[in-house]
Amino acid sequence: MTGIILFDGVCNFCNGSVQFIIKRDQNKYFKFASLQSEVGAKLLMEYGVNSSLDSFVLIEDGKLYTKSEAALLVCRSLNGLWKWGYAFRIIPLPIRNWIYEMIAKNRYRWFGKRDSCMIPSKEDQERFLV
Repeated sequence: MTGIILFDGVCNFCNGSVQFIIKRDQNKYFKFASLQSEVGAKLLMEYGVNSSLDSFVLIEDGKLYTKSEAALLVCRSLNGLWKWGYAFRIIPLPIRNWIYEMIAKNRYRWFGKRDSCMIPSKEDQERFLV
């Protein structure tokens, strides 16, 4: 079983988050694809989601999760103390998503943007869906 994470491939914060997850996902549970990729677009279409979705996405056990729900479910699968991030689910979803949306709305301004999607290292290439 594998979780699939779709992320904004030109966002520096999103790319940093993917690298963060890779380092803490020792079981290599997660696979990755950018939202801008053909694979990302195909998966969104498969799940009936608008291709202009501007969110972190987790596909797990045949279900698609977005925003704070996706991020916290990812935390649950990471090694170390990061699992405890899942405890933030006690915060009501509208509040969590409001915080998520504030960060997402400002991510390019605060963290910058790339001209193209990241190219994974040779060690990590098998984790990216092409």
